[in-house]
Amino acid sequence: MEPLRIGILGASRIAPNALFAPADFTRDHLVAVAARDQGKAEAYATEHGIARVLSDYRAVIDDPEVEVVYNPLANGLHGPWNIKAMRAGKHVLSEKPSASTAAEAQRVLDVQQDTGVVFMEAFHYRYHPVMDRMVELATSGEIGTLSHVDIVMGFPLTRPSDPRWNFDLAGGSLMDVGCYAVHALRTLSSALGGTPTVIAGTAVPHEADDRVDAELTADLALAEGVTGHFRSSFLLQQMTFTLHLQGSTGSALAHNFCQPALDNRITVTHGDAATTEEHGDRSSYTYQLEAFARQVRQGAPSHSDAEDALAQAIVMDACYTAAGLPLRPETSLL
Repeated sequence: MEPLRIGILGASRIAPNALFAPADFTRDHLVAVAARDQGKAEAYATEHGIARVLSDYRAVIDDPEVEVVYNPLANGLHGPWNIKAMRAGKHVLSEKPSASTAAEAQRVLDVQQDTGVVFMEAFHYRYHPVMDRMVELATSGEIGTLSHVDIVMGFPLTRPSDPRWNFDLAGGSLMDVGCYAVHALRTLSSALGGTPTVIAGTAVPHEADDRVDAELTADLALAEGVTGHFRSSFLLQQMTFTLHLQGSTGSALAHNFCQPALDNRITVTHGDAATTEEHGDRSSYTYQLEAFARQVRQGAPSHSDAEDALAQAIVMDACYTAAGLPLRPETSLL
């Protein structure tokens, strides 16, 4: 396929793993970048082989050589810049969460449908064979009839100034790691023919701002006879990204379903017998970029398009409401 021509908003920490390394593998082009600090942008471009540094985000969006905009900005800046990029006729690959609320996600969907551009929310894990296999295990009968799904998503967030603690930038554990748990539960619910419903939620507020969840847990109904539970946390002592399926005759554990490049094992257990499988030979971000390119070039379907992003945001809002926390504020750009 013709290489994608990508413009990057911001000099983010996630982009080298989430985009630059995959683009090197797929031979897509890093056309331009802009950041709030021009000097930082220039150093970033030199380090990562980005062709040009532009004056601001708007210049990236308006650049005629840029056809795809990658948005890894702070959470609260995803929705408004996604809308601006699509209105400029650009395809968008947005880091998650792609909107701060369901109302904003609806506006993103409206613009996407009006413009006809491609939009993908970057749930990279869903494009990796580990998650494909977990969906298969949940629905094939290999572990019997599925009864419960449990997900833990967390790590220690120790930097007090990290924007993920900032309520005004749509911070909180649910908005960061927790959105993967919600998306995975939604994926499994859909595969089982159900619609996820939030039953209960509990939050541990951040000590500096009780509107921000340092940890949030929720219980969901996924399908008839199938329950789900997740814990999203900035308080865990070590990174934990586990997905556990409990069936009537066995169970399955994905040891790191969200970052399978670090651990692509799935352990399937029947009684005292356990079998370990390994799936996928590339990073989840590479699988994602390949899927995005197929969507742009060939019109291939997506696991995380704008319609899915709205469904995702509706469940996220419901989790916050169940836990007694306010919805994240939306950011208005001049």
